[in-house]
Amino acid sequence: MSLVVSGFFAEGYRSLQRIAIPLGKLNVFVGQNGVGKTNLYRALELLQASASGQLSYELASEGGMESVLFAGRRNNSKPARLILRVELSDSRTDELQYEYEVSIGLVPQIGGNVSGAAFAFEPQVKEETLLHHNRGREYALLQRRNSALTVVNDDGVKSSVGIDLLASETALAHIQDPDRYPALHTVRRSLMDWRFYHDFRTDSASPLRRDCLAVASPTLDSNGSNLAAVFATLAHIREDTAELEEAVNDAFPGAVLDIPRPGRTASFGLRFPDYPLRTFNAIELSDGTLRYLALIGTLLAYRLPAFLALNEPEASLHPDLLRPLARLIVRASKRTQVWLVTHSQELADALAEEGGIRALHVIKENGRTWIRGLTITGEFRDT
Repeated sequence: MSLVVSGFFAEGYRSLQRIAIPLGKLNVFVGQNGVGKTNLYRALELLQASASGQLSYELASEGGMESVLFAGRRNNSKPARLILRVELSDSRTDELQYEYEVSIGLVPQIGGNVSGAAFAFEPQVKEETLLHHNRGREYALLQRRNSALTVVNDDGVKSSVGIDLLASETALAHIQDPDRYPALHTVRRSLMDWRFYHDFRTDSASPLRRDCLAVASPTLDSNGSNLAAVFATLAHIREDTAELEEAVNDAFPGAVLDIPRPGRTASFGLRFPDYPLRTFNAIELSDGTLRYLALIGTLLAYRLPAFLALNEPEASLHPDLLRPLARLIVRASKRTQVWLVTHSQELADALAEEGGIRALHVIKENGRTWIRGLTITGEFRDT
């Protein structure tokens, strides 16, 4: 069963006081700098980190709980919490299948001293839940409150799980028995298949500018380090470069992407109509051209991830490339689910025209990130 993200919820994270957003196949968020677009994107990365077992590490790398908790006014009578939730639906029926939620808090202290086996400022998992929806009813497949953990196995039997789980670790990442707990395996695998792309490096030492090992690569790595292999996979394994050639010509009229058959390494170059006999290798290409080719590799790869997130893909691109980029993104959204944040209204407008979707405007209201037209129940009113 293939799962798609049908809803997303975040509470208590940076500028996200409390927000629930329904999602479709192509989701475009546009807004000015500083309104919290990246916080929305980052919250999704944290959900994946919960599945991979890196959640506490990722939060600590952001400065710890003191840095990541909601920056605005909070109710001091309640414990400070960061809550993330994702809703996963069956791609064939659009029916809600699973809801995974994790709640992270501070290390408890007694008399100013840390209580329990923990570091003073590390994030701790306080609650964790996985709900299964079936025929209008919901069932808890995983329930965790602090150190108490129960899981329902494949036979429908609820039992305590005796694993040595630290407070900084997630149960979703550490219960890895697909035969006994197939639902946990399905949800974890779905989240792990997400891919995030932002800030492709284009400096002289960038992985994009270097040849890579000649290994069949159906999906682009997040840093673009296997771009040449992604192109070679399309050209020499799939043996179908029609979409690739169309995308290159749409962005750079008359240009031809040169993809030699790999030996030990894979490489690529670009021939421009002004210099038809000269191939410009990756190391020679301009930053904007190279970045756009990386986006082509991201969106036209042989196999796209189940969920693909782009953060400000228009960075360093010439305005003439925004319309071709919009067409490229819309094409990809027919094969996978796309989440995109941008501060370019021009790109958002092009996506709306090319894809027939409404871009969502991210705004700041009283210090919190919000979406224009979004109700507190997580629905959009007509605007």
